[in-house]
Amino acid sequence: MIDLSGFRVLVTGGSRGIGAACCRLFARAGAAVVVQYLASGGKARAVVEELRRISGAPHRAIRCDVTEPSQIEVLFRQVREDWGGLDVLVNNAGVWIHDPLLQLDRTKLDATLAVNVVGPFLCAREAVPLLERSEHGSIVNISSTAGQRGEAYYSPYAASKGAIISATKSWSTELAPRIRVNAVAPGWVDTDMTAEALGGDRRQEALAAIPLRRIATPEDIAAPVVFLASPLARHITGEILNVNGGSVLVG
Repeated sequence: MIDLSGFRVLVTGGSRGIGAACCRLFARAGAAVVVQYLASGGKARAVVEELRRISGAPHRAIRCDVTEPSQIEVLFRQVREDWGGLDVLVNNAGVWIHDPLLQLDRTKLDATLAVNVVGPFLCAREAVPLLERSEHGSIVNISSTAGQRGEAYYSPYAASKGAIISATKSWSTELAPRIRVNAVAPGWVDTDMTAEALGGDRRQEALAAIPLRRIATPEDIAAPVVFLASPLARHITGEILNVNGGSVLVG
């Protein structure tokens, strides 16, 4: 039902987890996808090979540090030269770093804010001139339940995801009517980033707090992302779509 043939999509942090799942689902819908990565070049190339088996669209992987303005400029220059424009930006790249307040590590704090907040701002700034020329311009940001209710011992992460919620609402008005801006806020998701935290008894504790009694898969998050980027959501902007199995009822 969702046909994104001809769409050009950039997914940051697209080499693994939620980002890779988004890339696969966009490709299945017919879109051409750029998989942005920083350190996981082998995984990014593997994702691109998978995308090429899914569809014949011109998928590619591009290395870029989303905290470095000069590298982001090069990234979007390549997108413009290769595709002539962009239809969808998915701001997915992020880090989740344990950093209790009383042992606050300035390096960890700066890294969290740089990737999770500065990165999406810089990417959105470069994307807007391209998205404005699209008939389907859309930004989908990945936030978190942590940005809605907080998260003990991960307060820099929670603050960064709360900032993305505020940015989503701000940009949705600022960039209208040409560009829609929405966010998806996942709860627990089974990825390599959460594997250790969900080990042992912690998984059972997490499941007990989720009415649907399951941990989300990356595909569970990718589907709402693709929906929000699609024409089916053409009258939705400024929304935070909660995908948490009912664990945080803030909608």
